[in-house]
Amino acid sequence: QVQLVESGGGLVHTGNSLRLSCATSGLTFSPLAMGWFRQTPGKEREYVAAINRDGGTTHYADFVKGRFTISKDNAKNTLTLQMNSLKPEDTAAYYCAARLSFSSGSFYYHSSDYAYWGQGTQVTVSS
Repeated sequence: QVQLVESGGGLVHTGNSLRLSCATSGLTFSPLAMGWFRQTPGKEREYVAAINRDGGTTHYADFVKGRFTISKDNAKNTLTLQMNSLKPEDTAAYYCAARLSFSSGSFYYHSSDYAYWGQGTQVTVSS
């Protein structure tokens, strides 16, 4: 059974940091291209960041560039999202996503590209 489990969410004040992690099971980790998305009630799921299977290529939504960093450790089977300089508008449920990638350089920023999803972890940023 494939499982993605996010952790690290919480309540922080504006300007503070959080580090989200995503652990996988039931999948071989190294061939996975992965991403982070977020969603607030009543809105569609929104792309945040993506990384290729080797961890060497990353891509970010414009609204997180320079503040968030996505990383993938194939030795530890862990995906992380370091979030700095958090703003109230970053408040959302954050989801990790994964898909098998046969191209080492590819990353994916459409939710429909991903086959596997976690249950989400809530991030709340107070002003």
